[in-house]
Parts: sequence; C-alpha cells; structure tokens
Amino acid sequence: MICPYLPRLSQSGGQRSSYYSIKYLAPKNKITLICFSRDEDGLKDIKQFCHKVIVVKRGKTWDLKKVLMAAFSPYPFLVVNYISQELKTTIQNELDHHHFDLIHCDCFYPMPNIPKTEVPIVLVDLTIEYSVYQHFVESLKGIKKLLTPILQLDVLKLKYWETHYWKNSHTVVAFGQDDQKIISQVTGRKDIQYFQNGVDQKYIDASIKTPKTKKPSILFGVSNMKWMQNSESVDLILKKYWSKIKKQIPACQLYIVGRFAPEFFGKYQSKDIIVTEADIDGEAHDPQFYYQQSWLLLAPMASGGGTRNKFLEAMAFSLPIITTKDGMGGINIENYRHAIVCPEKDIVKNVVKLVKNKKYRGQIGDDAKKLIADKYSFEKCVEGLNQIYDSITTNI
Repeated sequence: MICPYLPRLSQSGGQRSSYYSIKYLAPKNKITLICFSRDEDGLKDIKQFCHKVIVVKRGKTWDLKKVLMAAFSPYPFLVVNYISQELKTTIQNELDHHHFDLIHCDCFYPMPNIPKTEVPIVLVDLTIEYSVYQHFVESLKGIKKLLTPILQLDVLKLKYWETHYWKNSHTVVAFGQDDQKIISQVTGRKDIQYFQNGVDQKYIDASIKTPKTKKPSILFGVSNMKWMQNSESVDLILKKYWSKIKKQIPACQLYIVGRFAPEFFGKYQSKDIIVTEADIDGEAHDPQFYYQQSWLLLAPMASGGGTRNKFLEAMAFSLPIITTKDGMGGINIENYRHAIVCPEKDIVKNVVKLVKNKKYRGQIGDDAKKLIADKYSFEKCVEGLNQIYDSITTNI
C-alpha cells in the first residue's frame, strides 16, 4: 500500500480514511505500507496493523526546483510534489525482494513513482483532483484572476495525468458513486469500482459525554482548512449566511473547527464565532467533543467529489447536517430525513427551522445515526474492498 501521507487520526479527510481502511483490512491482509511524509507523527499507531511500515521523507512543498519542474515538465505542480527518487527506489526495492499480490495506491499523484510491474495496481482515488482545482481556478476574482492562464495550464496537465492513470491501472476505485460515473465516462471503462467510505465503530458506539451548548451552536468542521473546498465553504458561511442567521437567531454561535482554522479564519474570532483546532482523538476537545456539543453542522459546498468524513462522523453522533447538492456525494440519504440538502437560497431558512424546532432536529439526528450504524461502519465498508482484492488475486 502506497500513501502520499502517513495515515493518522490527528488529521481529517483522506488520512483518517486511509487509517481506518488499513485497520479493517489488516485481519485479512498482510500489508506493507510505504508513506511519503514530512514527519513520523502517528507511526506507532499505524504500525500495529501492518507487517511493515516504511516512511520516505518528503521535502518542502514550495522550492525553486519544484516550481521550475512544474513549469517546464509535463507534470502539474501537485504531481511534481510527490515525485521522489527515494520513493521510487524504495518501491522498486520492495518489489525486487518480496512477493506482493497487488499494489494499492491511495490517490493518483504518487503513481509516477511506481515502476513498470506485472503486479496489479489498484488505484483508489479519494476525489477527482482536476475537478477541484478547475473549480478553484474558475472562482478566482480580482487581481488573482491574472493567474488564470498559468493555473489553467496546470489543471489541464493534472487532468491528463489523472485520466492517464485511470486508464492504465489494473483496477480503479472511486470514493463516491458520482465520481465512479465521471471516471467511467472520461475513460470509457465499465469496470470502475466503488468504495463506500465509512465511520469507525467507536464513533457509532461512543457514549455522549458532552452536553449541547446552551446557546444555539452551528459547527463547520472538523476539517483541514488547507483543503480549498473547506476554506471556501467557511467563506460562504461567513460572507453570505452568517449575518442573516444572526438576524433571526441573535444568540447563535458559529464554531469553525479544524486543522489550520486559526491560521485561515482567526481574524473572525469573537464571542459568537469560535475558531479553533480540534485535539487529537481522545483528548479534551477532540472531534467527538464538537460533534456532541453542537446543534447542527452547516457546510455549503461549492464543488463535489469524494465523501465528506465530517458528515459521516457527525451523523454518527446524531448531528443534523445542512449542505448543498455538491456536499452529500457518496452518502445515500433520504433528503430531509437523514440530512438536508438544499439550494443555497434555502440555507438560512433550514438553519432557522432546525434551531427553533428541537423535535425536528432530534428526529433528523436520530435517523442519521441509524443510517450510519446500519450501512456505514468502516468494518462493513472495507469488506467491499476485500472483495475487490479477492476478485483480482483469484484471476491472476
């Protein structure tokens, strides 16, 4: 298994998904994990599930060599950041000296480091990267718009290589049914597989330790704010909805919680807007604390792709979610029963309704938790990945 990071619980998004995938794959698989990471935080935790873990040190994102390589090579900047001679050599050495039934690669951008091999490669794409970056370029305003031609070229290179690896990997696994359809359309492949992201059983079984805030509280999080979809969503809340919500619910508080939240949104900190990072799981104010104390989670998403871990985890704690049509990818809900997916113009109306109607809020939260318990525990979801592995190895 090759990851462009070290899977760990102290992070949100893909790193948590990879961690839990490995945890529940471990009983049926002997895993050699190769990670590309700047540090070894969380190494001890992931080692307990793996036969072997190798950490290849990753350099800084921004340096002149990488910028020039992105400018004058066929690779986009995202891929350039994950091209490493040491990583290539490490992968080659493992393939030369050990037998593997398959190679599982999380995300496409480490793929250039995998040498030509007869070992089947399973590419698990957590989101469609070029679509996310395309949306970012299209959303540029003011003086930043002058960068559009340069960034658009990078997006085109990104799309080329992402599509290339979709077409040339033995098996491609999408993290959402919408992504599965898009990859099938782009590649013409009818065999694109689907992996249902999930929630660790400890979230489903967790006892409620934190009471709800006395004042109505809206959560955005728990998320990595460096991921542009998350920071864009917070911007939408602050600039488009927050003043309208406060007008109708003056006592309401907004919690902006996640990695790098103070760095991105600390300037908005006030008695009504609380900006903070979540602690590592199990500490005083870990993700569970914020899911349990909040009245609802608001996350209007301007672009889709993958499955939102924060939604799955929040639903496991009976927290009602309000999002837009691009937000609920990969989670099969009955709208207005398990969550609320609505146009942007209806966001404030639905926030006010949930805040003011405790019974309705509780009903959506309870139905959301039942849906997660029945269909989205990671232990159940990973069985689908094991079935994909089995179908590959039995046909070799």
